[in-house]
Amino acid sequence: MGKKNFDLKDALVIGGVAGIVSGFVKLGWENLLPPRTPERDATNPPQTFMQQLGIPKSVTHATYTYSGHEMPWASFIIHFGFSATFGMVYSVAGHYVPVIKAGQGTLFGLGVWAATHVGLMPAMGTVPAAKDQPMEEHVSEVLGHMAWMWVNHIVIEELSSQKQK
Repeated sequence: MGKKNFDLKDALVIGGVAGIVSGFVKLGWENLLPPRTPERDATNPPQTFMQQLGIPKSVTHATYTYSGHEMPWASFIIHFGFSATFGMVYSVAGHYVPVIKAGQGTLFGLGVWAATHVGLMPAMGTVPAAKDQPMEEHVSEVLGHMAWMWVNHIVIEELSSQKQK
């Protein structure tokens, strides 16, 4: 989207769509490189966060069954909400502050990881301090956030380009 014909509503919609697509990619990534041990994932960070907000465990751990698997729908709401929000932030902020698009979003993704997984979530007690998290968790989350935001970048660029035609 060029500066002359920037449309905030379009940027938000495109960023939201990109965030949903990239959210699926991040879920797939975590199936290949699980960030947490099964014990630590018994109550995952989105569930812990919701419980910190006072939402009862009966809701935070609620599931639906698909193909014999119990799927945590409440966690998915947080996961996709986070992803869509950051897709929108990147879509809009990238227009006004193009430097955040350096590395096609990978550096922004690294920054989101550091801010949330090293800073904010440990400070809130949602996850252990960064030094107390296993190295496998850092590897999965660092690379996963970089891939996640790269997908946001690619989808945003493509949809913005199509919108201009």
